[in-house]
Amino acid sequence: MGKLAFLFPGQASQYPGMGVDLYRKFPEARQVFELADRVLGFPLSRLCFEGSEEELRLTENTQPAILVVSVAAYRVLEQRGLQPDYVAGHSLGEYSALVAAGALDLADAVRLVRNRGRYMQEAVPAGQGAMAAILGLAPALVAEICRRAADGDVLAPANLNSPEQTVVSGSAAAVKRAVELAAQSGAKRAVLLPVSAPFHCELMKPAEERLKADLLATRFADLRVPLVTNADADLITTGEEARDALIRQVCQPVRWEESIRQLLELGVDTFVEVGPGRVLSGLLRQIERSVRCVNVEDEESLKATLEKLARPRAADVEG
Repeated sequence: MGKLAFLFPGQASQYPGMGVDLYRKFPEARQVFELADRVLGFPLSRLCFEGSEEELRLTENTQPAILVVSVAAYRVLEQRGLQPDYVAGHSLGEYSALVAAGALDLADAVRLVRNRGRYMQEAVPAGQGAMAAILGLAPALVAEICRRAADGDVLAPANLNSPEQTVVSGSAAAVKRAVELAAQSGAKRAVLLPVSAPFHCELMKPAEERLKADLLATRFADLRVPLVTNADADLITTGEEARDALIRQVCQPVRWEESIRQLLELGVDTFVEVGPGRVLSGLLRQIERSVRCVNVEDEESLKATLEKLARPRAADVEG
């Protein structure tokens, strides 16, 4: 019998309108949005549903918005009796995963990620940092390109997403040089990303220090469900381990491919992406196509997921 893992995204496929269907159709999801609105003192729900792309791409808005949509989707699954054997979250998604695992109170998580976004935004002046996705080159080659392109600036692999995709982060000039070098090295694509800060690199050190103080002041419980961390791609079960992993992930790369391979080794053969979009589902197919992968972000995807999970594994052939 295979095992089930819930994956929580750190970005959305599209931003305006995310979560609105969950809010309208499911009381347990509505409660999540209403709590976040109270905690933050402004209508985050309205920002999710009606906000502009520009507003929602500001990381201090993006982070609580994605967390709240993801936890709302999780509550809907929980209400229907679906519980994972393991959880993992990509970058910001690790907070959503910890809420699902019972280690972090939702109100605390909302406050933390709002601050996390603001600290990251303020760590690097606008225009001085950048990120780029490099597709079609081995991670080791991308790391070598970073070494060559740095030229005294900060530049490093930030998201080790799959054998086919690595995201790099650092100073804007160095990232631009890396994009050019990657293209010359035969990358299928090397593109700058529309992000508001250079995440998961040493430029985030000021944000890490500020967030560390907040995390140390926050209560973490032991996890009801084991989590595979971004920082180490290792399984954790205690609240202290969870806090430490969140501190270290700010400047360290997201070891996503290793995290998925760890879950595969643990016997997971079914993954549910819980939150807005299918970014993690796409990465999963680049890592291991034989597993079953579904997502939940609205009523339609919930119905499709519940139907697929009710079928025997062998009967479910993924495209």
